[in-house]
Amino acid sequence: MVIKILEMALPVLIMLGLGYFCKAKNVFDEKGLLGLKAFISNITLPVVLFNAFLCAEYNAKIVVLFVLIYVGYLLAIGTGLLLNKTGKSCSVFMPFLLASAEGGMLGYALYGLITGTQTGFAAVDLGQTVFAYTAFLALLKMTDGKKVTARNLLGNMFSNKCFWGMLLGIICGATGIGKLVLNSSVGGIVTSVISMIAAPTSAIVLLVVGYELNMKCELMKKVLITVVTRLAIMAVLLVAVSAIVTGIFGYDKELEVALMVLYSLPAPFIIPMFADLGDDSEYVSTTLSGQHRRHDHSVCVYLGILYYVGNIFIEKLREENDLLVAFMCRFSYISIRTSNLRGFR
Repeated sequence: MVIKILEMALPVLIMLGLGYFCKAKNVFDEKGLLGLKAFISNITLPVVLFNAFLCAEYNAKIVVLFVLIYVGYLLAIGTGLLLNKTGKSCSVFMPFLLASAEGGMLGYALYGLITGTQTGFAAVDLGQTVFAYTAFLALLKMTDGKKVTARNLLGNMFSNKCFWGMLLGIICGATGIGKLVLNSSVGGIVTSVISMIAAPTSAIVLLVVGYELNMKCELMKKVLITVVTRLAIMAVLLVAVSAIVTGIFGYDKELEVALMVLYSLPAPFIIPMFADLGDDSEYVSTTLSGQHRRHDHSVCVYLGILYYVGNIFIEKLREENDLLVAFMCRFSYISIRTSNLRGFR
């Protein structure tokens, strides 16, 4: 288990360290950094998103998950914007560190470590990815003081190449065009081209985050506040979404694990690439690194395990056809969970 954890975590830490080293030794300057950001946002990330949604499964459960996860992250970023408005925020970028998740580089790997396969994570990654490259990214680009309007939101979405990669992937995946192409004689060629273009994405994103990383003591208070605030919000979302989905579709162990992983992840590492962070660059990059290293997912995973154990007990009661007792246990269990959560907050 230790070796598997190192296989997942060590490459991430090394790339962050290399980014920090590049800045310390002036391997490349700010212009070089901007070039790396442009390469990722305009070329490799759109291809990564296209491929992810091309291969995704589409059904009723996916639609419900999409809505719940998207709305949940809207509420999370709305909480941050409210903190900004009341003057209690650590930074204008704090709302973006409270919402969405780094599914691409961390989510699939962590889910695979737990379950042995990465495919099941796509069910929950759809909502967060669409959110990240629509509302999240549109609002992020408006941090320079421009008024947020529906026209501006749509304009930013449709002018973003990542959005087009995602949209084309959804169209091809949902209509079955993707499967036809991938299963044809040219499927291997298409897969190889996509893999080649997408391969450097994770490494370069981490390099950018590491370049802007700073461990100044004066940053630690703001970083800690942000990490703890995100932890509380993600714990609430985990419990709420799990309860709703289980109530509609019944208990699904793999889906429960996927939700636990999703809400344990740090904020997206794409933030430094799509915004002019200015004086907040060190705060944002240090918070992203801190969320990853401090393992703020531990409480979320703990709550998820409680929910998992509770549902196993309920399913056993259902197998014995004791529906009334099962209903009472579920009602009591959700009430207890909600009370504990209020105490945690």
